[in-house]
Amino acid sequence: MLSSWNDTNTKKALIDFVDRVTKKDGPDFVPEPERIAVFDNDGTLWAENPTYVEGLFAIDRMKEMVAKDPSLKDSPIFKPFIDKDIEAIHKLGIKGIEEFVLKTHEADTQEAFSAIASQWFDKAVYAYYKNPVVRCYYQPQHELLQYLRANGFKTFIATGGGLEFVRAIAEKIYGIPPEQVIGSSNKVTFDLQEKNVAVKRISELKSFDDREEKVVNISLHIGRRPVFVFGNSDGDLRMMQYCLSGKGPRIAFLLHHDDAERERAYDKDFALSILKEALDVAGEWGIHVVSMKNDWKKVFAFE
Repeated sequence: MLSSWNDTNTKKALIDFVDRVTKKDGPDFVPEPERIAVFDNDGTLWAENPTYVEGLFAIDRMKEMVAKDPSLKDSPIFKPFIDKDIEAIHKLGIKGIEEFVLKTHEADTQEAFSAIASQWFDKAVYAYYKNPVVRCYYQPQHELLQYLRANGFKTFIATGGGLEFVRAIAEKIYGIPPEQVIGSSNKVTFDLQEKNVAVKRISELKSFDDREEKVVNISLHIGRRPVFVFGNSDGDLRMMQYCLSGKGPRIAFLLHHDDAERERAYDKDFALSILKEALDVAGEWGIHVVSMKNDWKKVFAFE
């Protein structure tokens, strides 16, 4: 089933862990309800470099909004992105970029936004990889998700990306239903109009699902400590440590983007998704570092 994985020590460790926790009479047996596997999304399940998939969505949405309201061209939030002024974008800082994302994700209700995102996924192309966005996922991870589910694991996503954005496509690409997606969320409110009830969106950030917040949200939304975690950056380190510090058999994997030929080689210098601290402490915590170059026979589904 893991045909896109090379027969390395990493693959052996992965299979050995699954065999141990599913062996009913074994000392490391884990009952099915406790077999919780949590994956990051950007850079772990699909490509994030040179641009986040959600960043591509935000730019396309900005263009649509400006076409409808040309005055937005002069907006201090939109102008740096329209002009492709990297220096000006950096000057916006996290707060300014957050405002840009919230603005491009505006919609009346949750259902309305889901429809907008779904329609975008139907036609969006990742220009760098010359393929539809929905094909820019990592084939080895797709196989791993299926392998885990075949062995009684429940698979979740915990992403820094927008909750409703990822929910719009996770089931189609990964087989992970919306209720098993955790992500960054904006504020919402209950709305009742005559006999119609809706969840209205508010353009304010409620939770940025990264680093320590991932652990908080996993506890809040799953209610169980995962026994299997897979990430690719310092933003995922805390949920790996949360997993590994629990009782009983546990395992965590850290994907290292070291394949410059089939994808892009990056770690500590990629500002959008820094990988430094997690690499430094991987040995101390027993985190398995997955080399994209050496451990994966194939990278993308479209290869």
